[in-house]
Amino acid sequence: MSEDHAHVQEFFTARAADWDSRFPDDGPAYAAAVVELGLRQGGRVLDAGCGTGRALPPLRAAVGRSGVVVGADLTPAMLRAAVRAGRDRDGHLLLADVGALPLRPGSFDAVFAAGLIAHLPHPAENLRELRRVVRPGGTLALFHPVGRAALAARQGRRLTPDDLRAEPNLRPLLAGSGWRMTSYVDEDARFLALAVREG
Repeated sequence: MSEDHAHVQEFFTARAADWDSRFPDDGPAYAAAVVELGLRQGGRVLDAGCGTGRALPPLRAAVGRSGVVVGADLTPAMLRAAVRAGRDRDGHLLLADVGALPLRPGSFDAVFAAGLIAHLPHPAENLRELRRVVRPGGTLALFHPVGRAALAARQGRRLTPDDLRAEPNLRPLLAGSGWRMTSYVDEDARFLALAVREG
C-alpha cells in the first residue's frame, strides 16, 4: 500500500465510527445530488469512495431493484460502518482503491463521488480510472454536501487558488482525464460538478 493510501485509511479509520453522527443533516443534499445524475430504473451506478454508504439508499431508489449499485471504498472501517447502518442492503460493498478498480471497462452508467477528489493522490490518473469503468456518454458527479468556502471555514482554513475543486482548476483536470464538465455549482449548501464521459 502506498504512503498516500495508508494516510487516507488512517484518517478515515479514526473517524468511521462516528462519521454519520457528525454530519446528521446531509441526507437531503445527497438525495438531491443523486437526482441530478439522471439515473434510470435498471441503471448501473458506482459510488466511488462511498465511505459509510450515505449515497447508497438514494442511488438504489434511483435505479430500482433491477439496477446495480456498487459502493467502493479503500477503508475497511468505513465499509463496516456502512454495514452497521444497513446500507449494504442498497448496494454491493467493495473494498477497493478507486485508482485501480477491479471492474470491467464500461460497467456503469454513472459514478457518484462524494468528498472524494480532495483525497485522491493522483487526481488525473484516478479520474481516468473512473472514466474507464463508465460507458461512453455516462456521467460523473463530484459532490460535497457543503460548498468550498463553507467546508474551508468548517476546517479552519482559507480557500486557496490551487484548490482542485475551483472551477478554473477542475474543468481542465476533468477534460484532461476524458470528462467534459456540464455543470458546476459551488454554494454554501452544496458543491456539485457534473461531467460526461467523452469518447
